[in-house]
Amino acid sequence: MALESAVRDADVIVTATSASTPFLQGAWLKPGAHVNAVGSARPTWRELDDQAMNNTLIVDSREAALKEAGDVIISRAAIFAEAGELFAGLKVPPRSKTTVFKSVGIAVEDMAAARLVYDAVTAA
Repeated sequence: MALESAVRDADVIVTATSASTPFLQGAWLKPGAHVNAVGSARPTWRELDDQAMNNTLIVDSREAALKEAGDVIISRAAIFAEAGELFAGLKVPPRSKTTVFKSVGIAVEDMAAARLVYDAVTAA
């Protein structure tokens, strides 16, 4: 119950665990929330249940996610976009929809994302 109450009204949720079974339930996520799921990067491990994964799914790499991310593989979730497609402005997720970013840890994309944030902050 503590986990549910911690995420039920959250705008952003981050999971970074070595869970082998889902502990974050999609029923707990409010519309428009964003989940960064960066743990459990093994083909048979999961952090999020099917309902959570059945949101607007963004991955760092389709190829890597379909080989390494149990959350994606087991749930058979549809991938909306790769992070690079968002950075390039090729795809824009609907703001009203719940989004899930499943990362398997591609360092060059982490660096690019950090640079975009840094540039935006220093320009403001």
